[in-house]
Amino acid sequence: MPLFSANLSLLFTDIPFLDRFAAAAAAGFRAVEFHFPYEYGAPDLFDRLKVSKLEVDLFNLPVGGDAGGERGVAGLPGRQGEFRSGVDAALAYASALGTRKINCLLGLRDRSLAWETQYAAAVGNLGWAAARLGESGIRLHVEVLNRVENPDFLLTDLTLAEKLLDDVGSPNLWLQFDMYHVQRTQGDVVATLRRLSSRVGHVQIADSPARGEPGTGELDYRFILRELDRLGYEGRVGLEYTPTRPTVESLAWVQHYGWRIDA
Repeated sequence: MPLFSANLSLLFTDIPFLDRFAAAAAAGFRAVEFHFPYEYGAPDLFDRLKVSKLEVDLFNLPVGGDAGGERGVAGLPGRQGEFRSGVDAALAYASALGTRKINCLLGLRDRSLAWETQYAAAVGNLGWAAARLGESGIRLHVEVLNRVENPDFLLTDLTLAEKLLDDVGSPNLWLQFDMYHVQRTQGDVVATLRRLSSRVGHVQIADSPARGEPGTGELDYRFILRELDRLGYEGRVGLEYTPTRPTVESLAWVQHYGWRIDA
């Protein structure tokens, strides 16, 4: 049976972020994830976790200036210092919150630079970050975003993601397998999952094409998540979907498929 975590950046969004921890616990979750913690103090977040008896499964590295629409700086030459400072900030939060997984968004294509230049920057930065986080027992992940919605993102292809993992060559760099993005990028989710299962460190789900909860689109999550179990994945499955109805109501699919939130 899959183990679930609630993505608080997309679920329970009708209430303030810090109140979503209690809402997730009330819905039966034992773990949460979110995009970024950095606008909140780590002690405040820890207090919410302690009261709600939750753990934080994963969050992202800082992505740069949000006002400029940046999606990460790992693939941007000349910003190595900023990237490393972001890794140290994430490490401080992860250590305070007990988080063992961090995801890195590589960033956007800069057309003034050669692709090879950006790729080399990403390889170097990821190698450093994987070693830095590994010293504290924290896994680093990279994620493919679909090119339909993110045409300028540096990593929109799973073949390239495999090459990136190979070129970095760190046992502490893993693939964050977001099934929604995989479906929108190339489809063939189950076969792809089977092929890459040994490199998958974290899984996220949403239905396609509208990113709603399972059962609102074209993916057969009853079959997919059973296959994920069969492949031996032991981590949590992040529910990173946009609910089509109030969040608690949108969780009805879990029981319908014969599973439980509070596992």
